[in-house]
Amino acid sequence: MSEKLFVKGNEAVAMAAIEAGCRYYFGYPITPQSDIPEYLSRELPPLGGEFIQAESEIGAINMLLGASATGVRAMTSSSGPGISLKQEGISYMAGSELPGVIVDIMRAGPGLGGIDASQADYFQATRGGGHGGYRIIVLAPASVQEMYDLTMRAFDLSDIYRIPAMVLADSVIGQMKESLTAHPRPKATLPAKEWAVRGRESGEPQNIVKSLYLGDGEMEAFHWKMHARYQELAEKECRWEEIETTDAALVVTAFGSTARIARTAVAMAREAGMKVGLLRPITLFPFPRQAYETISGYCKRFLTIELSTGQMVEDVRLSVARDAEVAFYGRPPGAGSLPTPEELFEQIKKQY
Repeated sequence: MSEKLFVKGNEAVAMAAIEAGCRYYFGYPITPQSDIPEYLSRELPPLGGEFIQAESEIGAINMLLGASATGVRAMTSSSGPGISLKQEGISYMAGSELPGVIVDIMRAGPGLGGIDASQADYFQATRGGGHGGYRIIVLAPASVQEMYDLTMRAFDLSDIYRIPAMVLADSVIGQMKESLTAHPRPKATLPAKEWAVRGRESGEPQNIVKSLYLGDGEMEAFHWKMHARYQELAEKECRWEEIETTDAALVVTAFGSTARIARTAVAMAREAGMKVGLLRPITLFPFPRQAYETISGYCKRFLTIELSTGQMVEDVRLSVARDAEVAFYGRPPGAGSLPTPEELFEQIKKQY
């Protein structure tokens, strides 16, 4: 049965984690994501779960690694500076083929930065972030409802592909309150976790979870196996949203909170008689290249908008047809405010 609620984006993430069967959370406070550990510290213990405020972000990610190795569903969350500290553990999880959900509510950076909304963790999230050339699944919600839906989806994808999954949002989505329809976890066919470490008392065959391959050719074989898994992800799991792109002469593209503002600007352009559409990637890795490739077959002008000096725009340029033009408009933190629909409409008029 579904329930209509009015909650913060961060709370929606925590609620979805519980609904998805997550009973183990490890984290460390940092604004603007602290609502997530606050919620789970209250709700997990009565459910028989464990909430641990670790001594550091490094401790938290390695607790996630350990819990995931036993086959349970577990999660951690942080903001940019904390995600940076977790990168070593994320690399080890990727190397050990361990699932697990990591939430990044982005804030301004680099360094300590500030709590302003930013989308400048795009590279860190979609390029793996740590050492070893791995990738993780990255989902980019644009509403409180999607914070809920995509967090549950992140757990399933992570289990199916044995790849860590990240929910990547910024402080606007994390802190805003919106209507949420809290529904039961969708049914999904998930593989048995036959690889999990159960302990001697379980009586099950001993498994070893590792990221160390020293045998002749073992490491190369591992990398090709993971590469094939990333290719399968790209073929089966890309998600995006299109609005009025079929007749567009200009397509605006943005993710997360920026896409919400861009949607209003695109509506203003349509009201003014301009053929403008919106393409919003929902999976940032795998990036929905086929959508850009298809649309750029008939629309040759794109405008990428981000809360940074430009990161996703590189993937857009790699994905569109060679004769397509890609313009960029960025608003990195420090301007004192988010771009307005009117501001983005002016950019649309310049590129149209």
